[in-house]
Amino acid sequence: MAFENITVETRGNVGVIALNRPKAMNALCAALISELGQALDAFEADDSIGAVVLTGSEKAFAAGADIKEMASKSYMDVYLANFITDGWERVTKCRKPIVAAVAGFALGGGCEMAMMCDFIIAGDNAKFGQPEITIGTIPGAGGTQRLTRAVGKSKAMEMCLTGRMMDAAEAERAGLVSRIVPVAELLDEAVKAAGKIASLSRPIVMLCKESVNAAFETTLAQGVTFERRLFHSTFSTEDQKEGMAAFVEKRPAAFKNR
Repeated sequence: MAFENITVETRGNVGVIALNRPKAMNALCAALISELGQALDAFEADDSIGAVVLTGSEKAFAAGADIKEMASKSYMDVYLANFITDGWERVTKCRKPIVAAVAGFALGGGCEMAMMCDFIIAGDNAKFGQPEITIGTIPGAGGTQRLTRAVGKSKAMEMCLTGRMMDAAEAERAGLVSRIVPVAELLDEAVKAAGKIASLSRPIVMLCKESVNAAFETTLAQGVTFERRLFHSTFSTEDQKEGMAAFVEKRPAAFKNR
């Protein structure tokens, strides 16, 4: 399938999607969001793919939503079209893990898109921010919510109220990104991490992702009970039997995704 705003490739059992609007710093327009959804649908349906990497360019993961596209919209335009909800949230609905490989600017919608992924590996030149306040609006794709959960109220409030950017080192200290790598090695490191995930049992990976995500939606007691039931359920899988047998027998596991 030919795309105009993204590029898509496979690296072994990893799907790689790169945002590709270089003249617009990968600004997230409607056409790009539509193509991203199509690519994610295809990787979700492909049994040979176990995880996905979402990236941009060395200069920008995505510098934000396309302001030119939205500037003239009215309240009724955005409300009736369910703007952002329709399409953007596809990233959060994927059952297969998505690793964000972020270099350069991840601002506004770009920062929000990265936070929709399961974890972020940052290039050492990455910069994150929610500058919507400086153009007369507020984050609308989860920025006030996911950023606050990731870095805490004080830092999130400062960033959302002032538009200040944080660099990769601060983002790692704050817990927004899992780790930092040299930008020249970013994509390879992200694919390596995704490849490790893809080599494991597909259903067990999905259950684990579901359990971690539940931590944001439940009390501790409810979350631990949910985790316990999912843990119990893994004992009904062939892969749990194979994984533990392989450990006991000191050999590599041969998972069948069953």
